[in-house]
Amino acid sequence: MNEQLPGRWPVNEPVDLDVLRNEEGPEVASYLKRQSELARFHLTLGSIRADLEEQPSPACVRIAARRWADAIIQLADETARQLRNTG
Repeated sequence: MNEQLPGRWPVNEPVDLDVLRNEEGPEVASYLKRQSELARFHLTLGSIRADLEEQPSPACVRIAARRWADAIIQLADETARQLRNTG
């Protein structure tokens, strides 16, 4: 009764995503790219949520949210400036 159900951890034989990307064609590469972008978004949003949940009061939550928003806007401005200068 030690048989492992599909989708459970630990994975004894992980899938080599590089092999999939190279052998299956552009549709698999496109799918993997979309999934990695989605994963990055949710990991980042989860980190922000964790920081907000650690705040001691509603006022502190709003202050932290403004701090996050300001930092994101600053990063966007810097990135846009770099793209303008290199493009």
